[in-house]
Amino acid sequence: MKEKVSAVIITFNEATNLVRTLNQLDWCDEIIIVDSYSNDNTVAICLEYGCKIFYKPFDGYGEQKQYAIGKAANDWILCLDADEYLTPKLVKELQEELKDTGNYRGYRIPMNLVFRGQEFKYGKESSRYFVRLFNRKYTVVGGEKVHEKFEVFGRVKKLKHIILHYSYRDIRQYISKLNSYSTLGAEINAGRRRPMSQLLIFFAIPFYFFKYYFKERNFLNGKNGFYWSVLCSFYHFTKYIKIQDIERGDTEYNDGSTNIVKGGVEGKKSVFLVSMVSDE
Repeated sequence: MKEKVSAVIITFNEATNLVRTLNQLDWCDEIIIVDSYSNDNTVAICLEYGCKIFYKPFDGYGEQKQYAIGKAANDWILCLDADEYLTPKLVKELQEELKDTGNYRGYRIPMNLVFRGQEFKYGKESSRYFVRLFNRKYTVVGGEKVHEKFEVFGRVKKLKHIILHYSYRDIRQYISKLNSYSTLGAEINAGRRRPMSQLLIFFAIPFYFFKYYFKERNFLNGKNGFYWSVLCSFYHFTKYIKIQDIERGDTEYNDGSTNIVKGGVEGKKSVFLVSMVSDE
């Protein structure tokens, strides 16, 4: 007998992503949405798909997802971000697994980045495994504001088919995020190390470009792998300059009210882009 599943998504202004994501969830027994008071068509779209909608001010990813899971009627939870798309092959694989979960308490699913319309099959942003389906009776959700984790107590199986992660709509959005997150990264890291050296700033772009493009094999992703490597390198370069400015007292980049968006949720300055700010 197939296990009943509650799909859980937290949202804020995700109208551009939700239709794509929700179209792949018609096999779930219910869809729980916890919205942080969106002002676009997010809620209207969710209503069209028959989602159960709850509202909660955003106070960190971990707490938001804990709240959403608590609203689910079923023990098996499919916890997704609004920009994560289940491929048709993955949907079939999940349905087969749920016919007989055996002694498995959770499933790790590979995820590939989609950048400028291209699925990245190489590099750090691809083929990373994340727990997205789990039995909540055997799972603890970390309460961290970022890097929330699902710790499953019991056997966890790796699946074959992938989730596509549509993290950036276009270059304009990427650049906007880069500016916000480099500021947040600078504020978090300023004063945690020796004063930022001019030499480190000078070599930031070539060092990180080599890391992203060659070491992480983004050259195999073609021209978009090149663009990605350049942009990621520029993030570190920008962040280091901002660290230096903050340490010198030359400027204050953030007044504490900056809002940024990742994974469908808006938060204050303590929330930052996981793949950028944490990648030192």
